[in-house]
Amino acid sequence: MSNEYDHYVALDWAESNMAVARMTKRSDEIKVVDVPSDIEDLKAFLTSLKGTKIMTIEETTTTHWLYTELVGLVDKLIICDPFRNKLLGEGAKTDKIDARKLVQLLRSGLVKEVYHSFDDNIKLRTFVSSYEDVIKAGVRLKNQRKAVIRSRVDNTLSEFVLNNLDEQIKSYEAGKQKYKKEFERLGKASKAIGLQESLPGIGWISAVKIVARVVDPRRFAKKGDYLGYCGLIMLDRVSGGRSYGKKRPRYSRVLKSVYKSAALSAIKGKSSMGQYYRDLMKEKHYPKYQARHAVARRIAVLSYGIFKGGEKYRDHKIISSGL
Repeated sequence: MSNEYDHYVALDWAESNMAVARMTKRSDEIKVVDVPSDIEDLKAFLTSLKGTKIMTIEETTTTHWLYTELVGLVDKLIICDPFRNKLLGEGAKTDKIDARKLVQLLRSGLVKEVYHSFDDNIKLRTFVSSYEDVIKAGVRLKNQRKAVIRSRVDNTLSEFVLNNLDEQIKSYEAGKQKYKKEFERLGKASKAIGLQESLPGIGWISAVKIVARVVDPRRFAKKGDYLGYCGLIMLDRVSGGRSYGKKRPRYSRVLKSVYKSAALSAIKGKSSMGQYYRDLMKEKHYPKYQARHAVARRIAVLSYGIFKGGEKYRDHKIISSGL
């Protein structure tokens, strides 16, 4: 990548300041500025650069806004994975130093891109994230209520706390029902979500979560890549011709939870998934947990295929194909 673009730009953005580092294909010199954050000034700077430009920003809470604002001003904008940028953790740490190191990684072709787009499906992520926050808050309230009851302290203060928690839980349940109705509305309005909902064990909420997280299945070259992203397969660790076991790749906890939950639901139903689960235990002598995991992988593969093919799940097709 070192000679592909005229300008290499890295941005370290914060609410109060922005550090911008730049290199060119003709020089190894790194120029860095650290100035107050101003999106218009940043746009003017990028516009002033003549020739081809590539820019990178580490993924943060403001990344999608920056992507939307800046993507049209450069030839390529890479939102990169901060967990892969190990060089940034070495030595002293300031915004200017981070930007300097980041532009070096960019010019060397060592940054790992994180998927971003203008697709409407990506907008679902905010909705799903909000719903998950609501669920976590509700679980916390119910756990607090149980803790108060288990303490067996009978006094007016405990009664006050319980009444207050009951009111919050009631409000939480009402809000949760509103979210569920919105999930169904979104599902019925979207073909992609409707296709996912046709799978065994996948309801409207899970279907929306899948579409929100995947957005575009074409970013996964093959089903193995998708299963790795879902945390449903392990990677080999081999060095010097010797195996050192397996490791789990970094994955989407949302998708793993969706497909594992779908497997638990599907094996109880009358679909081919239940028969597949029983066959694994009877014919291949899989323990229950391993058979459930295999069902989760199968549902994930079908989900990936449906996403790409654009057709609803048909259980009789799966049985006859021997998948």
